[in-house]
Amino acid sequence: MGWYRWNGADLELSLRVQPRAPKDTFDGPDPGGEHYRVRIKAPPVDGKGNDALRRFVAKSFGVAPSRIEIIGGEHARYKRLRIQEPKSFPIPIDPA
Repeated sequence: MGWYRWNGADLELSLRVQPRAPKDTFDGPDPGGEHYRVRIKAPPVDGKGNDALRRFVAKSFGVAPSRIEIIGGEHARYKRLRIQEPKSFPIPIDPA
């Protein structure tokens, strides 16, 4: 599938999330290209990591955090997110 796909107007992302990072950032695709690496400052405790991930992705894609849904991997490092009608696409796409 790759790390992203469009489902109508919604965008689905497959992410590998690293908590407790120095800053929130998109870090590039995994070597196999199945997941995109994301670093989040928040720890993975009591939902703080998922909340921080939602806020970071929402801000990056120009939508409200309520428009970000974790559709897989809520308690795992590998997650699938659905972004409802993103306004921008801040991650560079390799056309290859």
